Amino acid sequence: MGKHTRIPVGSRWCFAIMAVMVLVLMVEVVTSQSDNTNNTLIRRYCSQYDVLDEVFFLRNLNNTLSSLRRQLADGIVYHAVARTLINGESVYGLAWCRQYLSNSECVKCFDTAAKEVRVCGIVNGGRAIYDDCDLRFENHNFYTEANVRGNVGVCGNQTSSEPTIYTQIVREMLSDLRVATPRIPDFYVASTRKVAGTNVTVYAIAQCNLNISHNDCAECLWLRSRTLSDCLPYTFGRAINTGCFMRYSNAAFFKSNQTIDLTPFLKAGKSSTKKAIIIGGVSGGVGMLLLLLAFLLWHGSTKSHDRLQQDKSTGASELLQGPMAYTHSYLMNATNNFSQENKVGEGAFGEVYKGTLNDGEVVAIKKITMASRGRKALFNNELKIISNVHHRHLIRLLGYCNMATNLFLVLEFMENGSLDKFLYGEKRGSLNWRQRFDIIFGVARGLAYLHDQYHVTVVHRDIKASNILLDNEFQPKISDFGLVRLLPEDKTHISTKVAGTFGFVAPEYAIHGQVSEKVDTYSFGVLVLEIVSGKRCTDGTKYGSVTHNLIDYAWDLYENGIQVNLIDITLDPSEYVQEDVEKLIELSLMCIQSQASTRPSMSKIVSILSDRSPDQQIQPLRSTFIDESYVSSMSSPS
Repeated sequence: MGKHTRIPVGSRWCFAIMAVMVLVLMVEVVTSQSDNTNNTLIRRYCSQYDVLDEVFFLRNLNNTLSSLRRQLADGIVYHAVARTLINGESVYGLAWCRQYLSNSECVKCFDTAAKEVRVCGIVNGGRAIYDDCDLRFENHNFYTEANVRGNVGVCGNQTSSEPTIYTQIVREMLSDLRVATPRIPDFYVASTRKVAGTNVTVYAIAQCNLNISHNDCAECLWLRSRTLSDCLPYTFGRAINTGCFMRYSNAAFFKSNQTIDLTPFLKAGKSSTKKAIIIGGVSGGVGMLLLLLAFLLWHGSTKSHDRLQQDKSTGASELLQGPMAYTHSYLMNATNNFSQENKVGEGAFGEVYKGTLNDGEVVAIKKITMASRGRKALFNNELKIISNVHHRHLIRLLGYCNMATNLFLVLEFMENGSLDKFLYGEKRGSLNWRQRFDIIFGVARGLAYLHDQYHVTVVHRDIKASNILLDNEFQPKISDFGLVRLLPEDKTHISTKVAGTFGFVAPEYAIHGQVSEKVDTYSFGVLVLEIVSGKRCTDGTKYGSVTHNLIDYAWDLYENGIQVNLIDITLDPSEYVQEDVEKLIELSLMCIQSQASTRPSMSKIVSILSDRSPDQQIQPLRSTFIDESYVSSMSSPS
């Protein structure tokens, strides 16, 4: 749990080693007295460190817990993060519910967990783990932690009546769950399986923290499945770690209609997942974990010689961790002097290069030319906000470099590049329907996080296909968020007050410079139309005797009840349900209403896409008025 920064520098490495040794030795398998479907407290952890200022700590803890509850109570998310950073007593919070719960059950579980963590008293970290939910708070950012704490297993004490076949079925089931879960956008799976020759059904779930990577999720579940295997042939078991949760039982703890078909996620997943997590499996022993820790400590020490210390001259930077600072010579070496061979892209923000750091990590390095010192100062402030964003659908900022009028951003490198190549570029037609829907869903979740779940509201203002990058699983990551205000004035697309791309920009923003979260909603709607159709929003499409841009074409099809004609002809019709795609098109048209107030929020969109929103008739209405100069601008690509 949370540690004070008062620990002397010279003793931190020793303390870290001792802490990990203790955590490794805490690996345990506990026998429970009974299995039931009621919400059960599995573990509570409390930090051993006191806070510096009790008054501010309690105020910040209350604010953080209140923010988490509000998010869960909206009925939109099963996973929430929040933090309060006031007067040095930082409180980061993370809450997640199992997705078989109703909204009211999720909130009820959170309320119970909130009471439980308060039992810890005035300490700087606590966690309560229940069957149905998990709540944790710390005085540091722990959102991306996975596989760093003791593995806890909770086993039943009743042996199955058919131990051999029961053990076989459960192990096969757990294997499928650990393969499929990292490949599903929600990082959550519920599944059932009949035990042959009996009337017994096995119920099982797997869930990962949404902030961790696919590989970390896969590794975490691999380790948890090993723990649960040790429970067999007992009739139920639970396994928990920082990053994930698994559970199986021969008693139903979710409804039969809440299961997920795993078949599409297993076909291409098992071999690659095994490769990705084999290292984690080998490192399961205590000795190997300690060796790994020693390597990481040495590795971090080596990196510190190559990278500069973070600037901590202001109080704000003590509350918001800044990104790593690099020297210009270090980045030149990483990119072969910013050679053309390493150049992988260019946009409004500048050139992008592929780089390899001294430790072998491949990164993207974005070079930005700043217009003035004032913008450079703004850059430093914005960096602290951007670098503290942690979400699986947002590109991570790893570091930066200031050099004269140039600023360099060191970012995650996405091997598959940008989405536009797959929609209407050289890789057109290679995305199937499931991949396209996952991209839509992922972008929606990333924007909802920026708008509603991060501690400050971040409006992207330039959502488009070229700003959506794809990882090796074709999961989307939004790039360039939070950077629009840094754009030199001579490089804005529309005016000195508006940054964005024609066709994607909401009317109120393009015409009047009015900024709100609904600007991103509009751009998201246009992006959905592009993903569904495989067409650029500015491309002309003939309908009757008139050539329309994509938005007008979509409206015409919708008003004539033939929106199915918008679907990309390269898609296999057997991959999708026509009615589902039509509803998605209608949702996109709701997003591009001319009046911002009539557009749904991104959180609402996530709810609709998750099928967690009450059934409702989506009836978008076409705009009756829009500025003619904006329409004419959209007809010609910028």
